Amino acid sequence: MKKFLLGTACALTAMTGAALAEDVSACLITKTDTNPFFVKMREGAAAKAEELGVSLSSFAGKVDGDHETQVQAIETCIANGAKGILLTASDTASIVPVVQQARDAGLLVIALDTPLEPIDAADMTFATDNFLAGELIGAWAAATLGDAAADAKIGMLDLAISQPTVGVLRDQGFLTGFGIDIGDPNKWGDETDGRIVGNDVTAGNEEGGRRAMENLLAKDPFINVVYTINEPAAAGAYEALKAIGRENDVLIVSVDGGCPGVQNVADGVIGATSQQYPLLMASLGIEAIAAWAKDGTKPEATEGKAFFDTGVALVTDKPADGVESISVAEGKDLCWG
Repeated sequence: MKKFLLGTACALTAMTGAALAEDVSACLITKTDTNPFFVKMREGAAAKAEELGVSLSSFAGKVDGDHETQVQAIETCIANGAKGILLTASDTASIVPVVQQARDAGLLVIALDTPLEPIDAADMTFATDNFLAGELIGAWAAATLGDAAADAKIGMLDLAISQPTVGVLRDQGFLTGFGIDIGDPNKWGDETDGRIVGNDVTAGNEEGGRRAMENLLAKDPFINVVYTINEPAAAGAYEALKAIGRENDVLIVSVDGGCPGVQNVADGVIGATSQQYPLLMASLGIEAIAAWAKDGTKPEATEGKAFFDTGVALVTDKPADGVESISVAEGKDLCWG
């Protein structure tokens, strides 16, 4: 995994060269400025911007789903003459018109983590393979349960009712990995498999995870598998289960790979998590904007994919046959936040 990350970084570092034009500015626009994932993105972007002499402005929504603040931030970046924008969109479809305005004005727009709808609405996407991230935790959960997977009762803790692409991809990946047929691959919630108790949304935070878990437990108190969009939501789900004495007999899986989440895997709060690398996404994004400002070079997608894949690894100390994973100790070496 470390070799992969090093190779990924080198692939884009080579584009920048040693010299940059003066007065290159870039914008980073994240969903919030409190989620550790986006905090680490900001750190990665800031460090690389300082290294390359790029002036960086950072913006964030007030909460996950704050689309209007992101639109205003893009408009500000255009007006201020930025060379490029790194964006994690709250509403991946509705943001497209203003993204097109930015591109028409000559800005390079790179989606980080969350593909736009359509994906080519941005010049490039630097992201985890979010479907694979979900698929890994789904396959691990099914393999861990063994024959009992056929009778599982699954609670799905998603991100938002607007169904941004990152949430859809992880959700559908989990179901596929678990062996459940999906309906429309571009949305969640239309599956007919009786093992799915239901879907609820969390806003990607602990309080939302707790509330969503309580709602699903009200539908079926015997849920024994919980998919969560990210590790803060997983922590909230665990607290809801703990409140009814079920924290030790429900399998929780998640996506993120932040240091608190990896520690929760070590502590048994989460069974397994798919680790992604936000600092790398953001630092490579700054390099790409610098290259664009220098000579108009655009980043290229990973071979065979529609985006630049920044890597993913399943973290667990309970490996399952047929599912590649790394240990918690290895996950701690690579974690963030």
